[in-house]
Amino acid sequence: MNGDLFSNSLKPDWIELPDAKLLLIPDFLPSTKADQCFSDLLEHVPWKQEAISLFGKSVLQPRVQAWYGDKSYTYSGLSMQPLPWLPILLRLKQQCESASGHKYNSLLANLYRDGKDSMGWHQDNEPELGRNPTIASLSLGGTRRFSLKHKFNDHKYQIDLQHGTLLVMSGSTQHFWMHQVAKTTKAVSPRINLTFRRII
Repeated sequence: MNGDLFSNSLKPDWIELPDAKLLLIPDFLPSTKADQCFSDLLEHVPWKQEAISLFGKSVLQPRVQAWYGDKSYTYSGLSMQPLPWLPILLRLKQQCESASGHKYNSLLANLYRDGKDSMGWHQDNEPELGRNPTIASLSLGGTRRFSLKHKFNDHKYQIDLQHGTLLVMSGSTQHFWMHQVAKTTKAVSPRINLTFRRII
């Protein structure tokens, strides 16, 4: 995959929410590039369904994933050892760094195979992410609804993340907001979500 991954006319959109800093870039990847990335990652990433500790019990996560980068990562009792970067992931990382103005050294890749696959309410606030982490989330494949809710008031926000869209969460977002990708009974295509982050 050669050349610039960006489309010719990026449309960055800052979302103003209390205690949060979000940047939304629809069409971050033009459709042909996004199609190619999705196909390559679907084939070449060694997707694996991992178990986490939930209320003292070991349960399989309702999605498959892979961890790339320079350091290990631990959450919910699961310790993930990094895989070596694929060239396509390094190129995408560089593009996300340019768009967000932040450097990343790790990536959690999630594959939502159908509407039954999901991610429950959570915050990306593990100590190794540091204070006020910036996370760049690139969506490929089927559209899924990304929901946010404030921890201390009734503020809520939803975004339908489409093929090729980049969402950057930064500032105090992870302190005050939780987010999820809920299950759906609608017919949805498989979705790959690449969440670039920096482990300190």
